[in-house]
Amino acid sequence: MTMGFEQEYQEALALIEGELAAGFREDGPHRELLDAMEYSLLAGGKRVRPVLALKFCQALCGEMGPALDYACGVEMLHTYSLIHDDLPCMDDDDLRRGRPTCHVEYGEWLALLAGDALQSAAFERLAASARTSPAANGKACGLLAKAAGRDGMCAGQYLDMVDEGRTVEPDRLAQTHVWKTSALLEAACLLGLTASPIPPSPGQWAAAERYARELGLAFQIRDDVLDVTSTAGELGKPIGSDEENGKTTFVTLYGLDRCRELVAEHTELAQRSVSGAFERSGFLCALAGSLAERKN
Repeated sequence: MTMGFEQEYQEALALIEGELAAGFREDGPHRELLDAMEYSLLAGGKRVRPVLALKFCQALCGEMGPALDYACGVEMLHTYSLIHDDLPCMDDDDLRRGRPTCHVEYGEWLALLAGDALQSAAFERLAASARTSPAANGKACGLLAKAAGRDGMCAGQYLDMVDEGRTVEPDRLAQTHVWKTSALLEAACLLGLTASPIPPSPGQWAAAERYARELGLAFQIRDDVLDVTSTAGELGKPIGSDEENGKTTFVTLYGLDRCRELVAEHTELAQRSVSGAFERSGFLCALAGSLAERKN
């Protein structure tokens, strides 16, 4: 019997949650640092990026297992970015995933260190994986580093911060979120392909890149819509903070109706990019569709 989308999602989620929960259980004089890391890492969430790593691996080779360490690594790195984004020197948010942010709970300096330690742990997890070859692990580290750095999330966050209070052109806003959002989604997809014992074709690699770019833009536009139409209780994080900080969003550029159209357009492009490239593309298409309709 073929599993439905939700069953497949929960199966992947169970693998990820089990591995993450076992990650930082050692004792020592630095236990509070580990607690702060776990506080944010185990706070829940959709786990979209690690799920993508597992399911792209499965789309290629039929199994999720080879990508499990890579999936954990990408979620650790994502969590680090959320901790740092929430800091007073960045977005200064006090709510994340329905509870106080790491710096509110543990203080600013410990939250900063927790983020730093999670970033380091991400690369440690990739580099030491016994589920994949040393060559694959080296390639995986390079993919994740690029997504996190000057041509990825850091560049996107820079534009996001420096453009506060400015009127931003559409191309500039799109570039911000290609770096800030799509880059790590792309890394997750490509990590899944890298983990597979069956190598991807150049066309499959390019399809994964296109999928991630379009999915990231759809995700961010949907985020901007929810920031206007939802509540803090529904989202689990503050609403209206972009407006308060004078940030240009897709909603301020295009309005709600056009943004909803853009979400649908980018989602369709994401789905089309993988439907012809992978025999097992059903879950990936369904995931894109579900994220387009998400409420949080």
